[in-house]
Amino acid sequence: MARGSRRGNKRRKSSDLRVMALVGAGVVISFVVYFITRYPGWAMAITIVLIAALSGGLFLRHRVIQARRLQFLAANAALEKVDLMTGPQFEQLVAEHMIAQGFRRVRIRGGAGDGGVDITAVAPDGTRCAVQCKRYNKSVGAPAVRNFLGALANAFTGHTGVLITSGRLTRPAREEATNARQRLLLVDRDLLADWLTGRFALLAKPAPLVEGDELAT
Repeated sequence: MARGSRRGNKRRKSSDLRVMALVGAGVVISFVVYFITRYPGWAMAITIVLIAALSGGLFLRHRVIQARRLQFLAANAALEKVDLMTGPQFEQLVAEHMIAQGFRRVRIRGGAGDGGVDITAVAPDGTRCAVQCKRYNKSVGAPAVRNFLGALANAFTGHTGVLITSGRLTRPAREEATNARQRLLLVDRDLLADWLTGRFALLAKPAPLVEGDELAT
């Protein structure tokens, strides 16, 4: 009985709180409507100030995020730092670098069930990209490239594949990419060093839009 009584009290308290919240909201709305009707000039001025404050806050937040991103990229621009990273850390570095270079809708997908693609993004020219990141100390061979091409064909048709690795690509791996039907950009250790230091840009040359990208925002 005591337990049932406590539950009943909790329900009543919760109901009372909801009623109080609704009453409070009604009072606030009534006051706002009255104030706007009675003092339209002041209401407009306050609205402008609030919008300006909100815009300024969002701008400052964007600048802070941008500054932190640049600091993170500068601190991890050397391959020696990359070699100490875990796989997820390397994916985060690649994603942050893509954002800094103007890629939109950058999404890290890495983990179980990622379909063989770690990052998806839209390049500044509208090209849809599917990225696989391999933080390797060893060489990347043809089987890895073949598997990535299979993932692209299965779930990412129409995307430009980008394989980024801290290791080195073997000659058969490069041949596998060259002979592929789907466009595949390879970024291995030397090119990665150039990319991290700003001497190389992914998809620097304009690529044709894929059907449906016209509506991308």
